[in-house]
Amino acid sequence: MTLPPPRPPDDPRNTPVLLRRTLLGQGHDDRSIARLMADGVLVRVRRGAYASKPAYDVLDAAGRHGLRARAVVQQASTRVVLSHVSGLPEYDAPTWGLDLSDVHVTRPDGRAGRHEAGVHQHCGTIIDGDVVVRNGLEVMSPTRLVLEVTTVGTLESSLVVANHFLHCGATTRQALSTRAALMDKWPHTLRTGLVLRLADDRIESVGETRSFVLLFNHGLPLPVPQYPILDRDGRAIARVDFAWPELGVFLEFDGKVKYEKLLRPGQRASDVVLAEKERERLICRTTGWRCIRITWADLGRPAATAAMIRDELFPTLAVA
Repeated sequence: MTLPPPRPPDDPRNTPVLLRRTLLGQGHDDRSIARLMADGVLVRVRRGAYASKPAYDVLDAAGRHGLRARAVVQQASTRVVLSHVSGLPEYDAPTWGLDLSDVHVTRPDGRAGRHEAGVHQHCGTIIDGDVVVRNGLEVMSPTRLVLEVTTVGTLESSLVVANHFLHCGATTRQALSTRAALMDKWPHTLRTGLVLRLADDRIESVGETRSFVLLFNHGLPLPVPQYPILDRDGRAIARVDFAWPELGVFLEFDGKVKYEKLLRPGQRASDVVLAEKERERLICRTTGWRCIRITWADLGRPAATAAMIRDELFPTLAVA
C-alpha cells in the first residue's frame, strides 16, 4: 500500500494554530487579539484558537475543517487521534457529502468519548497499523478511515472515500476486509458491508463514484469501469468511464476536473471539448456503440437521469 506524499511545509493547510493561552503568553490580551482579528491578521478557527486569516481565506471547507481539527488536538486534555471524516483532509481525500461541522477524534485510552462543543470523541480499540503520522498529526490509517466513514456517512459519500483510497493504492480490498472483521462490535455498521462489496479501485473520481451509485440505487445493470476500447488490430485507442459491452453502450461522466486534467499547455477549454467530441466519434465508429454523457447537474436529478439511461440501454423497451 502506498500513502500519498506529505504536503509541502508552506501549504496553507499546515498553517499553525495559535491557542489563546499561547498568545497571552506572548504578551497579548483579549483586546489585542480582537484588534488582530479586526485588522485581518488572525481569524478564530474555534473557541480559543486562531490562525492566519490570509491563509485561512484561501482554504476550502475541508482545509478549514483541518485547521479546526488541529485546534482540537492542541486543546485536548488527553491524547487523541484524528479519525472518521476529520482524518480525510490530512490525506487530501475527498469529503464530498460528509458533514464537516464536527471534528472527530478517537481516544486511544479506551475511555468513553463524548459529543460536545463541535467535537465528537469516539472510543474504540486501536490495533497496530491503525495510526499514522501525517503532516505532524496522528491520524487513522486510510484502511480504518474508510471503515469509520461508513458509520457516519451515506452509501454514496462512503463509497467516494473507499474508491479514492483504493484507486490511489493507500489501501486494498483485502486490508479492508481483514480490518472490518475486527469491528463486529462497532455501532452504525449496517452499510459497511455494502460499501465494501461495491468498492472498486478502477473508479477514479467523485463524479464516477456518484454515477455508479446512481445506477445501483435505481436497479440498472452495473457497468464495467474504465473499459478499454480496442481497434481491429487489438490496440487500445481509448478508455471509457463505464461500459456495457453486451448492450453496446458506454457512459462518460463530464466534470470540470476531468477537462482541466486533459488541458495541455497552450490549449483552451474549447480545444479540449472538441478533442473529446472527436474521441467519442472515434469510439462510436470503432465499436458501433452508443454514448451516454452525464454531468454534475444530471447527478442532482437522479430519477430523471436514471430513466434517461434506462431508455438508452434498452431503447426497444422505451419505444414500446
